[in-house]
Amino acid sequence: MGQRRIAIAGYGNLGRGVAAAVGQNADMTLHAVFTRRDPTTIEPPTPQTPVLPWDELLDHRDEVDVLVLCGGSKDDLPQQGPELAAHFTTVDSFDTHARIPEYVAAVDAAARAGGNTSIVAVGWDPGMFSLNRLLGEALLPEGETYTFWGPGLSQGHSDALRRVPGVAAGVQYTVPSPAAVDAVRSGSRPALSTREKHTRECYVVLEDGADAAEVEQAVVTMPHYFADYDTTVTVISAEALAHEHAHMPHGGFVIRSGTTGGGHDQVVEYRLRLGSNPEFTASVLVAYARAAARLNERGETGALTVLDVAPSLLSPKPVDQLRAELL
Repeated sequence: MGQRRIAIAGYGNLGRGVAAAVGQNADMTLHAVFTRRDPTTIEPPTPQTPVLPWDELLDHRDEVDVLVLCGGSKDDLPQQGPELAAHFTTVDSFDTHARIPEYVAAVDAAARAGGNTSIVAVGWDPGMFSLNRLLGEALLPEGETYTFWGPGLSQGHSDALRRVPGVAAGVQYTVPSPAAVDAVRSGSRPALSTREKHTRECYVVLEDGADAAEVEQAVVTMPHYFADYDTTVTVISAEALAHEHAHMPHGGFVIRSGTTGGGHDQVVEYRLRLGSNPEFTASVLVAYARAAARLNERGETGALTVLDVAPSLLSPKPVDQLRAELL
C-alpha cells in the first residue's frame, strides 16, 4: 500500500519526537497533530502539518491509519487509551508496570468492539527491555533477571512529579547503584531489594504559596512511582530548571545471569544509552505503529504488547529481504 497516515494525539516532548520519527520513515506521512491546548499556540512540525483541536479527532477516523497516543500514563492514557481504541488503531507508551494487565484488558475490549488494533506499553521499558527479559528467561531458565534504569531523566516519573499539588514544574532522575550493578555483572546473582538497586532524585519548582515539606511528603509516598525507593526532593528555581535540566538523557540495562545445563555460568546484557529519552521512545512507537497497521490490515483486532508482535512487522523491508540481510 502507499504511505501510512499517522496522527499524533498530544504534542509535548513525546509528540514532537513522534513527528520527527515519522519524518525518518519513507512509508509514513504525518496526517495531523491533535491537541487539548489552543492549536494556534503550537508550532507545527512542518508547515504542511495541521494542528487541530482535540474535539475534532473523531472527524478524522477514516483519514488516519494509526493514532499515536502521547499522553501521560498517570492520568491521560487510562482514559484516552480505551476511548480512542474504540475508534482508531493506536499505539501508546503506557508505562505504569503494575497496572499494565488491567490497562490491556480495558483497551482490548474497546479495540475489539471497534474493529481496531492497539499495541500498548510500547517504548524501551516497558518495551525493548520487556523483550530482553523474556529472551533471557527463555534462554537461561535457571537464573535471575535484573533491570537497571539510568542514570537519566524518566518521562513517566517526571510527569507524575509535575502532577503533585504545589509543583509548578519538575524533573526526576533515576540512578542505579554502582555496587548493585557490579554485583550482578559478576554473575553472583545477589538478592536485591527495589530500594537497593536505584535511587530517585527529584528537582521541583514550587507554585506560589506551596509548602515544600508537604510537596516532599506527597512525592516520596506516591505509590508505583517513589514510595519503594530512597527519593530526594530538591526545590530549585524555574531558571535553574531551564538551565540545568533541559536535556532528557536516559538509558539502562537488562541482565540475565544464569547457568546452562553443563553447569557453566552465563551472563547476557542488553544496554541502552539514550541522548533523548522521548525521541527514542517515539522511534519505538513509530516502528510499532507500522506493525499495528499491518496487523489491522490482516484483520487482527484487540490489544497487544511488544511480547505479542513479530519483529519483522516493525521493519519497512519485506521479510525476504530481512532474511537475506539479517539472519
